[in-house]
Amino acid sequence: MLDWLYARQTLFTPGLERVKALLSRLGHPEEAFPAVLVGGTNGKGSAARALAAILREEGFRVGLYTSPHLVRFHERIAVDGREIPDAHLQALLEEVRPHAEAVGASFFEAATATAFLYFARLGVELAVLEVGLGGRLDATNAATPLVSVVTNVGHDHLEVLGPTLADVAREKAGILRPHCPALTAARGEALSVLKAEAARLGTPLYVLGEGVGLEGVTTSPEGVAFTLVFGERRRLFAPLFGRHQAENLALAAAAARLLGASWSSVERGLARVENPGRLQRVSGLLLDGAHNPEGAWALRQALHDHGLLPAALVLAFSREKDHRGMAEALRGLGPVVLTRYASRRSLPPAELLPLFPGARVEEDPFRAIEEARGLAPNVVVAGSLFLVGQVLRGLAGLPPEERYQ
Repeated sequence: MLDWLYARQTLFTPGLERVKALLSRLGHPEEAFPAVLVGGTNGKGSAARALAAILREEGFRVGLYTSPHLVRFHERIAVDGREIPDAHLQALLEEVRPHAEAVGASFFEAATATAFLYFARLGVELAVLEVGLGGRLDATNAATPLVSVVTNVGHDHLEVLGPTLADVAREKAGILRPHCPALTAARGEALSVLKAEAARLGTPLYVLGEGVGLEGVTTSPEGVAFTLVFGERRRLFAPLFGRHQAENLALAAAAARLLGASWSSVERGLARVENPGRLQRVSGLLLDGAHNPEGAWALRQALHDHGLLPAALVLAFSREKDHRGMAEALRGLGPVVLTRYASRRSLPPAELLPLFPGARVEEDPFRAIEEARGLAPNVVVAGSLFLVGQVLRGLAGLPPEERYQ
């Protein structure tokens, strides 16, 4: 059944008509549970996972929907921290398939409907939904959120959401709802757009640095610590790397408080949060899915903060990304080996040579990693979550997976 689902990756067209028609045919599972929508350019996966961990500590039965997956599709759909079992997934996909084909649903629309159906059947009390692309027209936006989170607004997917940052912000603002609270760490022009839309809808908007205070961010080999000021002042810690994670975690903690979670649940939830593929240490490598300029700059800062420079970088970029902006952030950190992941979406590495003068080219990611090990004491694999996923699959003894969503 997953082969059937992956074959629908070519059907992508923004819009809510198909997913709403699909959900209607399935009996509206999205109406069976309250939800939180977590969007943004970077950090939405971290914020979603942190919020789900906190809500579980509070005693809620929590559904978590994230994308993309790294090793197995099952990662995308979890209840109380447990991925959907294969038997449940296969049965639900068989149920969804005829309806998805009838309405022409895409890969992501069918996957989202499958997640909603699973959450409804298992009786989740809250679902934390990571927005896939943008917000306004994303399939997850068929759900009605109690709280919405827009982590930030940056330069990614401009070919679909842009062309300007203000355009991207308007798309992200599509997950806001009248009179339902929202939180954001956006800045500048993007924040102005979000504030204007929140005012139009009557949405209470909590802004990091205004209604939500973040102070005293420190990093260590164990993770990141910070002080959150939100009604009370609390010192919090999470075992995630990179000072940029403090903003995502602060938003998650504040969202949890708005949903009624205690401070003790916030503390316990953050202390146990995991976020695979984002500054993840495994087999002597540091894996990071940074795939846009803002993510690449955050990676650069994290490598500096944790004393991991010089580092050999193994990089693969997707065709539609801002290659020049990412290269500007990543140049000068150490030797570079350019590679590719197993998808038509991956840019041929030789095309990146003008941006990384003197870099080596090795088409196979694992040969690229072996070459990088001889060039610097630390090896960082970055540039795409699909590259990170392929490396994690290889380390688990699994073959590459041809996908691009």
